[in-house]
Amino acid sequence: MSNPAVLEGVLERITYSNEENGYTVARVDTGRGADLLTVVGSLLGAQPGESLRMEGRWASHPQYGKQFTVENYTTVLPATIQGIRRYLGSGLIKGIGPRIAERIVEHFGVDTLEIIEKEPKRLVEVPGLGPKRTKMIGAAWEEQKAIKEVMIFLQGVGVSTSIAVRIYKKYGDASISVVKNEPYRLAADVWGIGFLTADRIAQAVGIPHDSPDRAKAGLQYALSQSTDQGHCFLPEEQLISDAVKLLQVDTGLVIDCLAELAAEEEGVVREKVPGPDGGEPVTAVYLVPFHRAELSLSAQLLRLLRAAEDRMPAFQDVVWEKALPWLASRTGAELAPEQEAAVRLALTRKVAVLTGGPGCGKSFTVRSIVELARAKKAKVVLAAPTGRAAKRLAELTGAEASTVHRLLELKPGGDAAYDRDRPLDADLVVVDEASMLDLLLANKLVKAVAPGAHLLLVGDVDQLPSVGAGEVLRDLLADGGPVPQVRLTRIFRQAQQSGVVTNAHRINSGVQPITQGLSDFFLFVEDETEEAGKLTVDVAARRIPATFGLDPRRDIQVLAPMHRGPAGAGTLNGLLQQAITPARPELPEKRLGGRVFRVGDKVTQIRNNYDKGQNGVFNGTVGVVTSLNLDDQCLTVRTDEDEEVPYDFDELDELTHAYAVTIHRSQGSEYPAVVIPVTTGAWMMLQRNLLYTAVTRAKKLVVLVGSRKAIGQAVRTVSAGRRCTALDHRLSGGLRSGNL
Repeated sequence: MSNPAVLEGVLERITYSNEENGYTVARVDTGRGADLLTVVGSLLGAQPGESLRMEGRWASHPQYGKQFTVENYTTVLPATIQGIRRYLGSGLIKGIGPRIAERIVEHFGVDTLEIIEKEPKRLVEVPGLGPKRTKMIGAAWEEQKAIKEVMIFLQGVGVSTSIAVRIYKKYGDASISVVKNEPYRLAADVWGIGFLTADRIAQAVGIPHDSPDRAKAGLQYALSQSTDQGHCFLPEEQLISDAVKLLQVDTGLVIDCLAELAAEEEGVVREKVPGPDGGEPVTAVYLVPFHRAELSLSAQLLRLLRAAEDRMPAFQDVVWEKALPWLASRTGAELAPEQEAAVRLALTRKVAVLTGGPGCGKSFTVRSIVELARAKKAKVVLAAPTGRAAKRLAELTGAEASTVHRLLELKPGGDAAYDRDRPLDADLVVVDEASMLDLLLANKLVKAVAPGAHLLLVGDVDQLPSVGAGEVLRDLLADGGPVPQVRLTRIFRQAQQSGVVTNAHRINSGVQPITQGLSDFFLFVEDETEEAGKLTVDVAARRIPATFGLDPRRDIQVLAPMHRGPAGAGTLNGLLQQAITPARPELPEKRLGGRVFRVGDKVTQIRNNYDKGQNGVFNGTVGVVTSLNLDDQCLTVRTDEDEEVPYDFDELDELTHAYAVTIHRSQGSEYPAVVIPVTTGAWMMLQRNLLYTAVTRAKKLVVLVGSRKAIGQAVRTVSAGRRCTALDHRLSGGLRSGNL
């Protein structure tokens, strides 16, 4: 590589940027009339249209020729009218797009930037700019300046642009101070910053490797990682060894810091719990919110079960011989014996669980329960964890249903409007797709059920457990537990004619699915993972629409076992977008890192955001991009709950494309058709409950794409080990149940 050099030029476009490490490939106009030059390296925070002064070295790339490697850069405000126009029109300042930039520069010429800086009120002189937009531009310019300062500091400690913006939004002018003095706070406070990023920053600002703050943050990170994998706690020995491996410090330091954390109010809780399968007791270490929720959920369930009052007393002495024929006359069909047992249970006991696979009549049973409760003038409230599942429940019962989040009116910070002090006004609360309820949400829900009201949880316990921590439905169904339950096992005749239902039950009992001779279940064999990925796209975007007349965006969902890899949801989303919503010159689009957003894109929210929409937008909400405005730097998504939700461009890291989603993310949703790549590339993920969950998402059609060997692996492999939870023991009275 050559000697150090300086290059000045205008950043024309960014061709690639890695949000994590800031590595960027860009094209720069040096103003010497020659072609654009390629520059590579860390250009965190630089925007197209900015004039840059870059320090670095010249090098020659075998494929791309001469290029400049940037080691650091500063922004130079452009001095020429052309430069100013391009700078302002780049979308850097919210409220100014190319057309408005043109007008402003035409009016103020070379003085434009000075006027925005010193006399922003004068912008109203520009034709078409009202006081509202003028004010917005002034505020955006100030924020941009402040963010730039923070960016330059954060650049020095290796933080990516999108994360720097988030740090600034969280702490404002205190950003630099927090990063310097309390970097581990970032991991707890800022979405998208985990311990590893905070640790890298801490190292850069000189926090010692063996600092107790670092060890405590590492322990909490190891615990929160385990909750991401579904565990409510970790056995102490495992936590200590995980933390030592993560932190690369002495075991003694970790043990001391764990003891300190256990003594802190908001640190961790240690408690002896029974070992797996009733083995030797282990010391469980919980993050405080999970310990509180487990104590509280078990206490609330036992309280409901034992409540003396009954908000549906009419069912204690109902004459079932009369009630059931009346019900059959309303619904048009008689209940099978196990369905009848479930109906009686839900209406006479305060808490009940109904489980069973597809085609066994869960829906009909729920409809019958709701019908009878309504006939006795009971107030019935229906909910499900996702918008799609709530819609389905509403269609089934002919009554209103909402998501659990909406029902409880969850507020920023996660507090609910309805809780023990202000319970729901309901005599019967029915929650469908209960396998998706994680510990924290189940606790909030059960808290809001009034004493004497009845709670019915309905779900398929053989599906994947919840994305969040806990195995609530499985724990409630544990042998010897206090919660009454019915498991529907009989497949009804019309369901037996469905290949989807038949194969779901075959997979669930460890038998290979039938993939020939069925009109609604197909296998396209392709052993190569990459080729299977391409074939999946062809099947979803072209073949199914052509053969069955289904809409590739609305009716067909690709469900991948994992996110990564050539047949993973990430790659497939890119390919499906090209096939279904390709770039068109007349349509605006917004590039973010490696992704491009366009009108018509199918997208999903990937974090709970309580401040968005009317009552928050929650992880897993799906929608379609309906508009995209480059001037205002925002796009609008119409969600599957029919709400129009605006997103500023700096919030787009909360959205990801949803043409393909992982099977885990598809829980609680149903689609007319699903396409599932099952490849040896996803070998480690292939498990029976994963394939079973994917197949049971389909109402009419399943197409598997991949290798028979991979399908065999999925059908054979029963998921290893239960999650670490103690809810079943608490419910059985084995552990103290708190009264929170």
